[in-house]
Amino acid sequence: MNDPRPVEFGGEHMTLASLARRIEELEQENARLKQDQSKATKRYRKEEELKPYEAELIKFQQQLEKDNRRMIIVFEGRDAAGKGGAIQRITFYMNPRHCRVVALGRPTIEQRTQWYFQKYISQFPRGGEIVIFDRSWYNRAMVEPVFGFCTEKEHRDFMLGVAGFEQDLVRQGTLLIKFYFSVSKEVQAQRFEIRKTNPLKQWKLSEIDLQVQERWDDFSRVKYAMLERTHTQAAPWTIVDANSKHRARLNAIKVILNRIDYEGRNDALDYTPDPAVVHSGAQELEKMAADLLGSGRFIE
Repeated sequence: MNDPRPVEFGGEHMTLASLARRIEELEQENARLKQDQSKATKRYRKEEELKPYEAELIKFQQQLEKDNRRMIIVFEGRDAAGKGGAIQRITFYMNPRHCRVVALGRPTIEQRTQWYFQKYISQFPRGGEIVIFDRSWYNRAMVEPVFGFCTEKEHRDFMLGVAGFEQDLVRQGTLLIKFYFSVSKEVQAQRFEIRKTNPLKQWKLSEIDLQVQERWDDFSRVKYAMLERTHTQAAPWTIVDANSKHRARLNAIKVILNRIDYEGRNDALDYTPDPAVVHSGAQELEKMAADLLGSGRFIE
C-alpha cells in the first residue's frame, strides 16, 4: 500500500494509497445511491397505494355536492403528529371550489370579546362543501390551557358547552369527523430534530414547539379530560396512530370514505381501517386510564 509506484485506474495514474481511497469513496457513493433509490422506491409505492383511495375521495366529494350536504373534518393532535401532511394528501385531487382548509391563529383582541365559537362558525361549510380544520375550536381544550392562552373559566366554559354545540351541529345535518393524530414522544422528538436541521422544514418550527416536549405530561392530562368530555355518540373521536405518516394518511382516508355511501364506489378496494392504526376515543380513554393505573402517568 506504501508502494510509491503509480498504477493506472480509469485513465488516471495514482499511487496505491490514492487508489484505495478512491475505491472507498466510490463504494460509499454507491451505497448512498442505493439508499436513495430504495427511499425513492418506497415513496413511489406509498403514493401508488394512496392513489386509488384519493380517486375515491373525488367521487365522495361529488356525492356531497350532488346531495348538497355539509361536511366538517377536524384534525387535532400534538405538534409534529403529521396532521398537515395528511390534510395535503386528502385534498390533493379534490375540487378546491368545494373544499377548504382552515387554519386559524390565536384569537385577535376583537375575537377575544366575541363568543368563542364565532370565528369558527364563520368558516363553516355551505351545502356541497367540505371544510377541514387544521386545529379547531379544540385549541381551547388543549393548547390554550397548557400555555396559559385562556383563563380557567374560559377553559371550563368551553368544556361544558362544546358537546352540546357539536350535537346541535350534527342534528342540523352537518357531517362531522373528529380525528386525533396520536404520536409517541420519541417520534415527536425525531420530527422536531428534522425540522431543526432541514432548511425546507425549519418554517414549521415555532417557539411553542421547543416547549412541547417538556410539557408532554401536561398535554396528556388535558387530552384525557378532552376525550372524556367530548367523545360523544353524536360527535365521537377517531384516534389515529400517526407514528407512521403513510399508514395514518391511508387509514384516515378510509375513515372518511366510510362516512357516507356514494355512487361509483370501487368495491375492489379494502375500506376497512387497520385496527392497529385506528381506534375509537373510548378505547383511547381505556388505554390511558390503564396506563395511569399501572404506572401513575399517561403513556403515549
